[in-house]
Amino acid sequence: MYLQRSLFSHLYLHLLRTHHPLSPPVLVLVALEPDALCGCRILTALLKRDYIPHKIQPVAGYGDLASLGERLVRPMRTSDGGTGGIVVCLGLGGLVDLSAILGLDRAEEGDDAMGGVEVWVMDARRPWNLGNVFGGRPASPITDESIVRTETPGVQNGRVLKTYQPGRGGIFVFDDGDIDDELAAERDAYCALEQMPDVDDDGRSDTSDTSSSGSEDEQGPNLSSTRKRKSWSDADGDANEDEDDDRPRRRRRTNSSGSLPVSKAPSRSISPVAPTSGQTTTPRAPSARRLRRQLMRLRRKHEDVLRRYYELGNSYAEPVSALMYSLASELGREDNDLLWWAIVGVSSLELYGRSMMGVSITQTEANELGGAAGWGGRRGEAMRQLLRDEVRRLNPPELTDVGREMNRGEMAGIIPTHARSPADTSIRLSPEPRFLLIRHWSLYDSMLHSPYLSARLHIWSDAGRRRLHKLLAKMGVSLTQCKQSYTHMDMELKRGLRASLLKYAPLYGLTGLVPPEASVQHGRQGWGFVRNWGFKACLSATDVGVVVGAILEVGRSGVVGFDEGASWDGRADERALVDEEGTAEGEEWVGRFWEAYDALDNIDALKAALPTAMHLHRAILRTGTSLIEKRQIRHLRAFRMSVVKEGPDVQLFTHPAALTKLALWVGEAIAEQEKEQKGRLGKHGRGTPLVMAGLNERRGVYVVVGTGGGGGTVDLVGQRERKAQREKKKTEREARQAAKELQKRERAARREAAGEEDEATEEEEESSEDEDEDEDADEDGMDAAARRSCGRNRFGNAFQEVVDETKARVRIDSFEHCVVEVKKEDLTGFLETLSMKAVVG
Repeated sequence: MYLQRSLFSHLYLHLLRTHHPLSPPVLVLVALEPDALCGCRILTALLKRDYIPHKIQPVAGYGDLASLGERLVRPMRTSDGGTGGIVVCLGLGGLVDLSAILGLDRAEEGDDAMGGVEVWVMDARRPWNLGNVFGGRPASPITDESIVRTETPGVQNGRVLKTYQPGRGGIFVFDDGDIDDELAAERDAYCALEQMPDVDDDGRSDTSDTSSSGSEDEQGPNLSSTRKRKSWSDADGDANEDEDDDRPRRRRRTNSSGSLPVSKAPSRSISPVAPTSGQTTTPRAPSARRLRRQLMRLRRKHEDVLRRYYELGNSYAEPVSALMYSLASELGREDNDLLWWAIVGVSSLELYGRSMMGVSITQTEANELGGAAGWGGRRGEAMRQLLRDEVRRLNPPELTDVGREMNRGEMAGIIPTHARSPADTSIRLSPEPRFLLIRHWSLYDSMLHSPYLSARLHIWSDAGRRRLHKLLAKMGVSLTQCKQSYTHMDMELKRGLRASLLKYAPLYGLTGLVPPEASVQHGRQGWGFVRNWGFKACLSATDVGVVVGAILEVGRSGVVGFDEGASWDGRADERALVDEEGTAEGEEWVGRFWEAYDALDNIDALKAALPTAMHLHRAILRTGTSLIEKRQIRHLRAFRMSVVKEGPDVQLFTHPAALTKLALWVGEAIAEQEKEQKGRLGKHGRGTPLVMAGLNERRGVYVVVGTGGGGGTVDLVGQRERKAQREKKKTEREARQAAKELQKRERAARREAAGEEDEATEEEEESSEDEDEDEDADEDGMDAAARRSCGRNRFGNAFQEVVDETKARVRIDSFEHCVVEVKKEDLTGFLETLSMKAVVG
């Protein structure tokens, strides 16, 4: 079931009304990423204000999620002796069948599998698992007079209405607007399949107690969990598990509970509308074979709709932190702390390449707006504009002399570096350049380690360094000035920095380095956000996202006491050889979660972690430069590929998020080289994807991540042409159908007059009609799917196909489906097979 944005508070207010001292605590499952972490901060702040007990449980991957479901979620069910409860999933669970992976699909006969457990799902990853969106309802009784499950009161085709009464359990997906706007066809197909009786391809109908139906129902949940938690030992068995199964894996998983008994009464058979007849005589009733053929054709049509949706590839919608702030706004609880966490969560998406095209570099017009622009294109900029409005509403300008002076500086575009007063904790708008940690580094280092500037100036080469020096010279900034701390630079240079960048940066192709001047028409489009903690610190939202991400990926213990001249030794924080499943590694990552959680609300902890962030980005620059200079990036058929297996920083990139940042840095550099050489991105403008593998010597595996090439922009002219072609095809199809209908009526009249019953002719006509309709539907469906999937990251689908076809020992456990782990010995064969797959839509 899914909730529209206007009903977000519906469930929370019911929790508030029904909560009592003996109620079980709310279980909050959080992914190990900055966006989910910020969303968790907002939710727990709401729960604390209402005195609702809760338990936060970080989750490292699907294996960890299944284990927590067995240990913590299933005992909450009333059928297992619990009293029900609420489980909140932040940044996880949107892509898999949660009822199966949490153990809420298994129950004794007569018991409700949900057992009064409500699961709230807030996840930015797409595509949705449609079983969570349109299913996930608590069990309803099936009467003897009906062959279909009765609709849950207050729920219509999966959508929760205002009349719904919570408290009975179920899965609730928080919709950011995409489900109602984009999934109408998938909703109709899913609901139709859910109501259909099972019919085999040979025309035999299955009842609920047949072995085939039972085996399929048992297989569905197993697939949904094991495919995302593949271990080394069962990779061979799972590879051949579905060879003879024609149904798409994900559709079978989400609709595993859709097999319903078939009534023997012909009036309850599901069939298309009978063809009309212009004769006065009573038409002959369609045969049972014909009805079965129509039912099978309708089933295949709906299955194809779901299959195409799951094959679109991955993308990202509204961030979790923004959804949680929407809930707080509906409840009237907004304040600066909640707003700041929402801003940090939204700003962190660009750091990990999370866009409407999945994990990919940003090579769109939004990238040239400067500042924090990048995620979501126009939609992302509209969201940031709403956040800017919230900043102005909750932080009105001061009327004192100091306040007026600060406001004049803000209007002039000066980058703020200090607070107005010792007690100033306000949030302000700032024309943030696309530099890295500029307030805590030198201007030179901040520009040198900026992924945006590094790719466009070719910082990895000597010529690129000279371009940077020339840019600084034209701006009138000496190397002596720019290599000292930014806060200690000459005040006049800092005041004129933005004006100089706007003047000289376009000469080097850096049109998006700083946001444009504020105007009445566009406002402060592209401006970033800054918060003060008195005179202690002044940090931008991007700075906080960088630091929190570094804590999650590196940890603080590995760089304590690190300085410019010391070498970092990651072995100080290493454990003994971990098991093959990476359990100890996951526990270490969970420990870092609590450090990052505390740092979000502790400015001293944030400042202490700044060396960690600086060290990580120095390593990215060193490693990326080494890969490009040594020509260690190979070009395979479908993508470019590089392997990180040696060097001083190899242990850093065993974490998938750190490896993703390195892949994005290298991918953006390659994209800029392609644009300079060919005038556009590779792969006919779609961009060349990149696969990066990092060696984890302790476990004997490679962590593999696939990133998109940054293409996929919408071609409006081509879109209009395709629309005209579809209209033309639709007109021709209707004309053909009308002619065939007329011919069929004439033949039926002749046979009726002659008293003949030509069953073979009837079947031949029906088969021809089925083929024509299926062909037209396939063309329309493929055209729509191609438009939606253009440029999307499909590495998750491709990885699964390679696992099914080969004997490579692969572990798919990350919530990021473009990340897998491959045994060291199997990497070559895995990449060779992967090069033959479609990795970008």
